[in-house]
Amino acid sequence: MIRSAFRFLRTNPLSVQQRMSQSCLAGKVAIVTASTDGIGLAAAQALGKRGAHVVVSSRRQANVDKAVALLRSQSIQVTGTTCNVGNAEDREKLVQMTLDQCGGIDILVSNAAVNPFFGNIMDSTEDVWDKILAVNVKASFLLTKLVVPHMEKRGVGATVKVVSAGRIQTWTPSVQGLGPYSVSKTALLGLTRALAPELAHSNIRVNCVAPGIIKTRFSSALWENEGIVKQFKKQLSIKRVGEPEEIGGVIAFLCSQDASYITGETITVTGGMGSRL
Repeated sequence: MIRSAFRFLRTNPLSVQQRMSQSCLAGKVAIVTASTDGIGLAAAQALGKRGAHVVVSSRRQANVDKAVALLRSQSIQVTGTTCNVGNAEDREKLVQMTLDQCGGIDILVSNAAVNPFFGNIMDSTEDVWDKILAVNVKASFLLTKLVVPHMEKRGVGATVKVVSAGRIQTWTPSVQGLGPYSVSKTALLGLTRALAPELAHSNIRVNCVAPGIIKTRFSSALWENEGIVKQFKKQLSIKRVGEPEEIGGVIAFLCSQDASYITGETITVTGGMGSRL
């Protein structure tokens, strides 16, 4: 029996590795905000395929229903609810529902973001700044604050904030209109570095993923513009736009035990763009 097991390990190393990776998050519960499309949905898929029970959310019930049906068709354990992360009651409802239906929280992926403004930063208004900072930064912190006590009860936790390579890379002139949005993502980098040492005492890790140009609906104004894409490709080693799944896999890695010694860091996923921290 033992000899047969060793023989299988020698002759099927990739199969064993794949099975291990597919179950590395078994028993974990993961909340992913803005997770019915794009990077958020890809993160939910990556976490779910590795065994986690994922809780997906969106502001629209129809989007939630569609994402839940898709994930269940892929044999992923999933629960869905509507949630506007900028609303305190919605954040509390999301956390309480997760506790009621899943029994705890191990992972939080903060992906929700808004960008109601494109143009010269000096033309941005106070209302624009209030909305961007409230959703992209403040809500991310307050949701983290809500889930941390429940992670502490589990004895371990991981949070990942989706930022943007734009906060460390000077974009080409044609897309410099993302100023307020990029500032909010820069703030998340600072928030991650501030939270990491405090939460490390509770065995909770805090990291960021910084995507480059990824083919999502949110960034369609960039990758659907041939001129902008042409300019970006000059900066890339891998001469193509990225796919959401390529970010989802990195997020899942950071939430797994394989990343147990990583906290306070930002992983850039840019196709080799010359960005540096």
